[in-house]
Amino acid sequence: MAHCIAKGITLEWLASARMHWWVSFCRIRAKSLLIMRNARVTHYEDTPRDVVTTGNDYPPHYVLPRHAHKRGQLLYAATGVVTVITDEGSWVVPPRRALWIPAGVAHEVHMSGVVSTRSAYVRDEASAQLPRHCRVIGVSLLLHALLLEAVDLPAEYALDGRDGRVMALLLDEIAAMPALALNTPLPRDPRLTRLCRALMAAPALEIDIDAMAHKAGMSRRSFTRLFRQQTGMSFSAWRQQACLLVALTRLGSGESITQVAVDLGYSSASAFTAAFRRVLGAAPSRYLASHERIDRSVVDA
Repeated sequence: MAHCIAKGITLEWLASARMHWWVSFCRIRAKSLLIMRNARVTHYEDTPRDVVTTGNDYPPHYVLPRHAHKRGQLLYAATGVVTVITDEGSWVVPPRRALWIPAGVAHEVHMSGVVSTRSAYVRDEASAQLPRHCRVIGVSLLLHALLLEAVDLPAEYALDGRDGRVMALLLDEIAAMPALALNTPLPRDPRLTRLCRALMAAPALEIDIDAMAHKAGMSRRSFTRLFRQQTGMSFSAWRQQACLLVALTRLGSGESITQVAVDLGYSSASAFTAAFRRVLGAAPSRYLASHERIDRSVVDA
């Protein structure tokens, strides 16, 4: 009888110990899976993996001050519109687009509306096939899915298993994405840089070349020649690009097309829509509506 009681106690203890071990394992596993959400990448930049991913959520108008990373960064706007500013220019990243930022490039990030991001940080030795300068890229359904999956993997994922293959495919898919002209380059000349930054903060079509040349202390001819030489664009094309990218940010925050068109100096909403379609390839409503299906999948994830 005593033997049976002892055996029963032993089995009960083993069951309890196994349950305790399983609960502890699940807690540790859950912690490892969630660690890359709403995490600062500075804690993981030295992780011995070619790619490290994070996912973060930001309130409207949140600003990440100027900073740089040891690794190159793919910044994906899963929801909301993001504006990134560097010494070379300004980039607008609408929903379901991403910006590649090479390692060491100082940048600040402005959130328009509620923003959810997914970022992949790539070591230099693994980024040879990626751009040497900042570039907005399109995001395929595959790349979107890979980014969502990657943020739920542990920081030190197994290289020779499924997780390692996910990250390798992620790198290949980033390299295959098309470039998008969603930036306004900044000239290097300090006089032009100062004027362009002011114009980017409050763009309007009525600001003309003569006024800009006068403020720069230059003749019209010298101004137009230097501007094109340093930006690769005429001033009028640059001004329109700056207006449309600011419009994209405001429209992504829910402002009306009519109000945005008026504020930027377009004669009518239809004139603004025509310019938007000519430069960005689709009317504003269609351009933003094309992201709704994938944005809902982000919210559900």
